[in-house]
Amino acid sequence: MAAIHATTENFEKIASTNEIVVVDFWATWCGPCRSFGPIFEKVSEKYPEIPFVKVDIDKSNEIAAAAQIQAVPTVMVIKRGEVIYRQAGALLASDLEDLVEQAKSYEPADSES
Repeated sequence: MAAIHATTENFEKIASTNEIVVVDFWATWCGPCRSFGPIFEKVSEKYPEIPFVKVDIDKSNEIAAAAQIQAVPTVMVIKRGEVIYRQAGALLASDLEDLVEQAKSYEPADSES
């Protein structure tokens, strides 16, 4: 699945109705964001079952504010509606893939699964 460009209208639904969601908070004026974009897109194609969501902080500043984004790019991973990872900075493709694999096997300490 190619990356989804989220809006204020669809972000909450995507985040709350999927097991895992990987989010890239970015901006058009951000050089590192432009470099990371193709990496994010390429890795998204390896995981068609997981939504990879791009949030332009200038067009969807309500989402960015709610997520307390301080710098771009910032990668966030949401599992079952809970943020389990958030870090500013671009990642290598191998690091992003590793992050997705960790998220797939992650279970919270108080999980009753």
